[in-house]
Amino acid sequence: MTMFQRLSAVVALLSVNTSLAFSPTSNNKAWGVTTSPSSSSTITELRATNELVIDEDFTNVDLERLLGRRRINKLIRKYELFAQAEEEEGDEASAAPAASAPPAPAKKSPAKIIIAGAPASGKGTQCEMIKAKYGVVHLSTGDMLRAAVADQTEVGVKAKEFMDAGKLVPDEVIIGVVKDRLDQEDCKENGWLLDGFPRTPAQADALAQAGIKADCFLFLDVPDEILVERVVGRRTDPVTGKIYHMTFSPPDDEEVAARLEQRSDDTEEKVKVRLEQFHANVDAVKGSYTEIMVAVDGNQKPDEVASIIADAVDAKLA
Repeated sequence: MTMFQRLSAVVALLSVNTSLAFSPTSNNKAWGVTTSPSSSSTITELRATNELVIDEDFTNVDLERLLGRRRINKLIRKYELFAQAEEEEGDEASAAPAASAPPAPAKKSPAKIIIAGAPASGKGTQCEMIKAKYGVVHLSTGDMLRAAVADQTEVGVKAKEFMDAGKLVPDEVIIGVVKDRLDQEDCKENGWLLDGFPRTPAQADALAQAGIKADCFLFLDVPDEILVERVVGRRTDPVTGKIYHMTFSPPDDEEVAARLEQRSDDTEEKVKVRLEQFHANVDAVKGSYTEIMVAVDGNQKPDEVASIIADAVDAKLA
């Protein structure tokens, strides 16, 4: 029982017993036993045996005579102070404003990544790994152009006119296709990975003028001699479409090996020409992304390259 409850009990008893404090008492009263005609004989018997009588509900205890008026006044005063304090605490609790919930953490901005790499640099493999890790939308200009033409968007119709005429699609049309695609909800919500674009300084400038900014520009750096070896050794199974490499991953089945085909542009001479064009363009594009560019040694195992890329992207997003 708390102090407040004990004081409450004392005051309640006082309210009953104080009026009897100085009233005449019967000679037949015993400790804790109610005096009544029916109990007189019982009291006499108890007194005769000198047995202690306990009144469990204290109905006949004269508290003022037992404790004294001064002590009782102190107890009443304490009770009043306790009651006043509890009432004030209740008022403060009801008046206090409800604790506001902590603000929700700000949603992290989705990743916006550009990746560049020469033919056979492993760019396709790394794009798949980046997409799986960050949930970004993987975009290449070829896919975006085909989708825009199929959807018959305004820029898609323009692109189709150049393609049907056998002409190169100009940068302003390609930029329009890219900008429309990046404005779609999936790219806004999940972020994007531009694969092999921009390829020229003019395209990089056009992206900047359109307000398209990346968080990270990844460049897969692989020596040319390794790239030539990777390209020249590639073969494709015309039945399954699976790509093999005659040095690194040849087929186990002789029948499959016999039907493999080599792409017409996968010769050493043509690969070197493509690499010269790639280096001329990418070196110029790098200048537009010096602050966010990360060069990655692509002449490693795919998992090792992916780990370096992940660290670099995380650092740029932090």
